[in-house]
This record gives sequence, C-alpha cells and structure tokens, in this order.
Amino acid sequence: MAFDVDLIRDCYRKLDSKLLEIKKFLNRPLSLAEKILYAHLYENKIISCERGVDYVNFSPDRVAMQDATAQMALLQFMNSGKSTSAVPTTVHCDHLIQAYKSGRKDLQEAIITNKEVYDFLESVSNKYGIGFWEPGGGIIHQVVLENYAFPGGMMIGTDSHTPNAGGLGMIAIGVGGADAVDVMAGMPWELKMPKLIGVKLTGSLNGWASPKDIILKLAGILTVKGGTGCIIEYFGEGAQSISATGKGTICNMGAEIGATTSLFAYDNSIERYLKATERTEIAELANKVKQHLTPDIEVIENPEKYFDQLIEINLSDLDPYINGPFTPDRATPISQMKNEAIKNNWPLKIEVGLIGSCTNSSYEDISKAASVAKQAIDMGLKAKSDFTVTPGSEQVRYTIERDGFIDILNKIGANVFANACGPCIGQWKREGADKAEKNTIVHSFNRNFSKRADGNPNTHAFVTSPEIVTALVIAGDLGFNPITDELVNEKGEKVKFKPPVGIELPLKGFDVKDKGYRAPAESGEGIEVKVAPDSERLQLLKAFKAWDGKNIFDAKLLIKALGKCTTDHISMAGPWLKFRGHLDNISNNMLIGAINAFNDKTNSVKNQITGEYAPVPQVQRAYKESNILSIVVGDQNYGEGSSREHAAMEPRHLGVIAVIVKSFARIHETNLKKQGLLGLTFTNESDYDLIKENDTFNFINLKDFAPGNPIELEIVHSDGEKEIIKLAHTYNQQQIEWYKAGSALNLIKSQNI
Repeated sequence: MAFDVDLIRDCYRKLDSKLLEIKKFLNRPLSLAEKILYAHLYENKIISCERGVDYVNFSPDRVAMQDATAQMALLQFMNSGKSTSAVPTTVHCDHLIQAYKSGRKDLQEAIITNKEVYDFLESVSNKYGIGFWEPGGGIIHQVVLENYAFPGGMMIGTDSHTPNAGGLGMIAIGVGGADAVDVMAGMPWELKMPKLIGVKLTGSLNGWASPKDIILKLAGILTVKGGTGCIIEYFGEGAQSISATGKGTICNMGAEIGATTSLFAYDNSIERYLKATERTEIAELANKVKQHLTPDIEVIENPEKYFDQLIEINLSDLDPYINGPFTPDRATPISQMKNEAIKNNWPLKIEVGLIGSCTNSSYEDISKAASVAKQAIDMGLKAKSDFTVTPGSEQVRYTIERDGFIDILNKIGANVFANACGPCIGQWKREGADKAEKNTIVHSFNRNFSKRADGNPNTHAFVTSPEIVTALVIAGDLGFNPITDELVNEKGEKVKFKPPVGIELPLKGFDVKDKGYRAPAESGEGIEVKVAPDSERLQLLKAFKAWDGKNIFDAKLLIKALGKCTTDHISMAGPWLKFRGHLDNISNNMLIGAINAFNDKTNSVKNQITGEYAPVPQVQRAYKESNILSIVVGDQNYGEGSSREHAAMEPRHLGVIAVIVKSFARIHETNLKKQGLLGLTFTNESDYDLIKENDTFNFINLKDFAPGNPIELEIVHSDGEKEIIKLAHTYNQQQIEWYKAGSALNLIKSQNI
C-alpha cells in the first residue's frame, strides 16, 4: 500500500517550475539538500539566506511521532485550538515495549502495562486525523522508510533518528514535540539554514566492510558535535553502490555527529526499494523528475565550490569499525581493537551481542547476520555470548521468519525480541544489571552512552555492524577479528569465517499478515479523549506563565554540570519512559544523571536554603515551593542525543529560568526556546570556571532582550564580590516572542483564538 500518492504527485508536479525560479533567483547550481529545502519554503517565498546564520520558515510534508514523545506532543496539540492535523501525521508505538523474555510475551505484557497510554494515543489519533501504528507494528524509522519516505520530500519527526528517511532521498529532521505542533497546526516550521557537508564516496564496499562502517568512520572524523548545524549530503559512485537500507543506516547515525540531517540522491537502489515495498507508482513518479532529485552536475564535478566542508572516503579501503565505549565517536578499526581494549582495560569477554533497532534491522542486515550464523553452524561453532535480535518492523520480522533467517539465528542461541526499540533506548530488563558489574556488550544500535542500554554505568557498550556483532558473539571475544583470526570448533579443528553474503531485498518479495496500521476515523467529531485526573502516566498540561518583561534577580544555581551532559543525563529513558505523558511525575528524573562539578557526584546538589546536599529534583522542588528561581550551567554540546523535549519541559515546569552552557546540541537548544526558557552560551567559555556553588545571579539587561544583543549576567559570590559577564544567544525576534508569551504553544494558541 502506498501512502500520500496525491501529495507526492503534487510535490513532483511543482518541482520543475519551483527549481527553475529558485535557480534564477540564486544564479548558481544547487546541491540536493538545497533543492529540497528551497522547494519547501513556507508559502513558496524565495529568499536569500546565509547558511548557519539566517532562520528560515519551511512547510514540511508530514510529521511522525513515536509513542514516548507523542504523548507530550499531542497533549500540547490538544491545547493548540486546532480540530485536525494540517499535514499527514502518524504515531508509532515502539518505545514502551520492554525487552525481557521474547517478542510475543514482551509485546503482550506491554499491551497490558501501557493500555492507558495506548488508548490515549489511539483516541487522540482518531480525533485529530492521525494514522496510528499499533504496538508490534515496528520501529518508527523503519516503518517510515517502508511506507512514507519519498525522494525529494521533507518531514519532521519527534525522534532524533528521523534522518533515517534520508536513505530514500528525503530531508527528514528530528525535532521536539512543540515543533511538531507548529507543523500540525499549519504554522511555518523554523530552522536555521543548515551548512552543508559533502561526503564523496568512491570505490565500493568489499569483504566485511558495511554501510555501518562508513558512518562509524565519519563519526571518528567529525566527533559527536562536528555535524552540528549541518546537513550531510553523500554523493559519488560509491554512494550509488549502497542499498537503500544501507543508506538509511548511514543517515540514521548522522544524529550521532550532531547533523541536522543526512541524505542520499535518488538512484537505482532507491527505485528498487520503493518497488519492493509496493510503491512502484511513487518510483515511476520519481523517475520522471530524477534530475531534480540529485545534485546538479556542477556540484558533483566541483564539490569544493558548493559545500562548506568536503570529506572523501574510499569504500574500497574501508575497514570494519567498532566504536566506543560510552560515546559513538570513539572509532577503532577492528584490526586495532584488541590492542586498544588491553591498553584501556576494557573487558574482552563479551557478555551480550545485540542486533537490530532502527539503525540496522532491515532484511539485508538480518540476512548478513544469518550468513555468519550459518557459517558457524556448518563449522561446528556455538555462540559464546548471549545474543538478541530486534526486527525493525512486522513486515521485516514476518519475511525473515518465512525465509528461514530466524531459525538460523535461533540455532546459535539468538532470542528474538519484539519489533520495537527495546535495549537500544534502555527498554531492556537485563538480569543482573543492577549489580553494576564491569562488562562488555556489542550492538548494532546507534548510541552507547553510559547506562544507555541497561542502566549499568559500568557496561562498556560498543557499536558495530550486525555481521561483526554476530561474529564477535560466536567468538565471545572483543579482540576477535573475523577477517584474520581463526576459531576452534567442538572437534578441535581450526576454522575461519568467510565474508558474509547479504541479500539486498527478499527474492520472494516482502510479506506480512498485518502491518499494524490503523487509519483514523473519517471525522473526529464526538470522539472524546479521556485523561483520568488521578492518572500516574498522563496529565493534561497547564500553560506556562508569560514573562513579565522585567529583569530577573536573585536566581540560584541548581547544578553546574561537568563534562558530557546528554538528554539521557537530563531526562533518562528506560524505566522513566512510562511517565512521558505526565510532566510532574517525569520531572522527578530531572538532571539525575548529570555530574555535579563541585563534588563529582550524580544527583547530589547543594540546597541553598538548607545548606545540605540532596537529589536534584528534590532541591529544585524546594526552590519552586519557596519561589526561588534557578539556573543550570553546562559544558560543551549540552543536550546531545535524543530529541526528547522533556529535557527542556522538566526544568521549565520546576522553575529553572535559564540554561547557560559552553555550547548546545541543536535540537535541545530549540526545545529550550520553544518552552520559554533562556538558552544562553558563555561569550568566553572560560567564564564557566567563574561559577561557584553558592553564587546568586542577576540578569541585569533582560528587559532589553533583542536579537544579537548579549545578555549581561551579574554573578554575586558568597563573599559579596561581584562580576559581570556577557552571555550570547541565537534568539531571533520570533523566538523572543515565544519567550515573552511563556512558550511557543502559548503564542500559537493566542493566534488561533
């Protein structure tokens, strides 16, 4: 079934005239990213804008939300004054299913445990014309790739790995729920015009190298913040040699280097995938405008003229990589991993290997893992580590079961979990994790932050391809290199793996009994959305207070966070996911993972009222009760990771007024602005060191808040000494209006009254 055919046909019909006008206005060739961006300008207003400087309004084609973020997004949309979503929108139930026993049992348990939330999401979807994907239908990004992504389109999604759809040539950007509300309400969606990083791929992959290794290598080059504010566009003959789902893997993990999004041009592999997923009509439409779904030839021939940064990777020379632990940009070629592990005292014994998730759960991925597993069976080898598989969708699961891959993986001890995020987002009930023992796991997911998968800060998680994970699980050894090393089977014979063989698309086609999709009611009139007033999981939202237009005095320091502070540190997932629809309850996890710079502890900050140390949420609630405002201070790339807007809403709800850091991750900075918080950066990064534990803070020129006008912060130390520092910000006039109104939603609602 093909969705949005009329929308796509209309989009392509207008492309020729739009791009002709745009090129005439700009008077230069365009990259693919620019073609899509300019073709989606709000109300088709063509403007001249500087990359990395100017904010621009866009009109995305669609919105996608996963169940954990959809709760808060839809609670906000219910307050927008709109009766239906202005653009096609879907909700995907993939985050709340905990991996524990097996796919079927875990799914049944989730349906019972999360019934209240699922009923809420389905009823809201019915009322507001939103497509609903039931629990078990699949992970949002794989489902979008199979059903909704189309070349040349533009979408936003309330999950940081929304760029997965770039594998089909779509600009797909992860956002917070308030951004989704803008688009669903028919409002313009604002984004700072991204800079462009061109990645030229030459040669072709061979041996054990996979698409995963391209992004793992690139993460090592750019680091977790090197792509911030940029779109990464892949091109070259190497790009065309990669399957559509391989492209999706690469784009998915662009989030790990901070990229706004990533994308590939339309080519034969994308055409094959569209046809294999019952979208032949869309492929035929795309073929008619193919010249508009690729960069202009001048860009391909002289990329250094058109990209802000250019990187070249020769796929023929690419080694498999293993990235980690604790950060996805610590890139190590597999040939060097054993020495690195020994040098750094990383446990070599692998306890668990995990494949799947939204990043690597395609038919091709599973076929490669099964290829390695089949070799192991034939050579008389058994897995020495626990092994789990997470299919990306019911369509993938059904097809790989039909084609025998699940049976092969089961024979070496694999446990197939539900078609859901599971361990990738911390929804993993791993037995023994509470003992906090030092151990190693390897997975094909995208993130490997501390505590991310199982809650154990001593779990060393390493990221690699599904086929490498499978080989490592069979060896049970992080230092094993399947390219060069031999293993000994049960007969005492030395055996060696051959490179895996993958199958791009199922030879007999995809098959499925029930994808899990439920269309919304034709009319939402009369449909009631119920939220029990005593619910622990859902809570109707109250509007945040508007700014009184005055300067702010006598604010206290809640926490000065030291080092990496991701959204996992600010608002943990795992067991906290069940409170994603209840702002007050989930606020009890606010900043409990951040390291206090004054005592090197987590969840322990000084209460300025009592002088005693206590958990962060407890101290902030005490401040709120006493009408004391507070600030949070952070380090580099603050808010890295997930798009979860709870990391901004919780501080706002509990009375934090400003977050002041050395630098922000893109999505989190936007989320802070949307929720009416001050997101500020030190003009001089060394001023971070001036902040003391007992300081008081005065924002002495806030009443003059204006674009480009630094905020002056007076720091009053406990000995009475005062210092004034300048804080930079990136607020434009529209965003300042959000702040004045108390939040972007408040402003939207006032405009709809």
